[in-house]
Amino acid sequence: MRVATLRDIRRMLGDVHIVIEVTDARAPDVTRHGRLEELVSDAGRRLLVVVNKSDLVPEEVLWGWVNAFRAEGLSVLTTSATKRLGTLRLRRELRRIATERPSRILVVGFPKVGKSSIINVLKGRRSASVSAVPGSSGYTRHFQLFRVEGGLYLVDSPGILPPEGAPLEMVLRGAKPEALENPVEAAAALLGDVMRRLPGEVSRVYGVEEGDPVEVLTEIARRRNLTFSSTGEPNLTEAARQVIRDYHLQRLRYYRQPPDSPD
Repeated sequence: MRVATLRDIRRMLGDVHIVIEVTDARAPDVTRHGRLEELVSDAGRRLLVVVNKSDLVPEEVLWGWVNAFRAEGLSVLTTSATKRLGTLRLRRELRRIATERPSRILVVGFPKVGKSSIINVLKGRRSASVSAVPGSSGYTRHFQLFRVEGGLYLVDSPGILPPEGAPLEMVLRGAKPEALENPVEAAAALLGDVMRRLPGEVSRVYGVEEGDPVEVLTEIARRRNLTFSSTGEPNLTEAARQVIRDYHLQRLRYYRQPPDSPD
C-alpha cells in the first residue's frame, strides 16, 4: 500500500480542480483529515466530503454527521459505494461543481474508507486512461488519468493518507493489525468503545461477558483457541489482531454518535 504525504497532495493540488475526501460513516470525525482540508482551502480548490459506507449506521446517525459537517460549511454527500447507493448523486454533484472544463478530480482518504470503491464507481466499465489532458501542468503526468465523462478526469494517484494517532484512531483510520506497534492496546481501546457505545454487541459477536477490555480479549482468545502451543496461555496479540480484522470486515458493529446526540 503506497501512501501519500501531505507534501505529495500539496503538489497535486496545483494540478487538480476538485478534491473528494472519503470518510467512513462509522467514524466520520476520526476519518476526516483537518490538515488536508486546510490545504485544499488554501489552494482554492473545491472540496467534496463523501461519507461512505452509509449502510453501516442508522439513518439518524448518518444525517446527524452530515448536518454537523454542513454546519462547518463543508459540501457533503453520503454513499455506499459497494452497494451503489448515492453514487449517481455523486456524479451529478461533480458535474455541478466542475465549473471549469476540463476539470481534474483527486480522491483521497485513509485506508479502508472505500476510496478505491469510489474511484471504481467513477471510472466505470467504459473508462479508459488518457495520456494527456489539456491544461495539465505536469504533476498529474506522473499518474494515470481516467476520463469520467465529458470534460471530467479522475487522477488515479496514491491518495491514501497514512493512518496515525492514538491506538483507537489508528484502528478506525484503517491501520493493518500487523502494522500496529501494540495491537493489544489498540484492540482493547476498540472493545472498550464498542461496549460503551453499543452494549451487548461484543457479547453478540464473541459470546463473552462484557467487562474489562483486556479480560474480554483474554476470553476471546480462549474461545477462539488462540493460545501458545508451548504453554497453553492465551495469545492476546493474535486475538487483538482478529478483533481489529472483525471491525474492518464489518463483523463487529460500531459507530460514533454525531455532536449533540445522546451517546
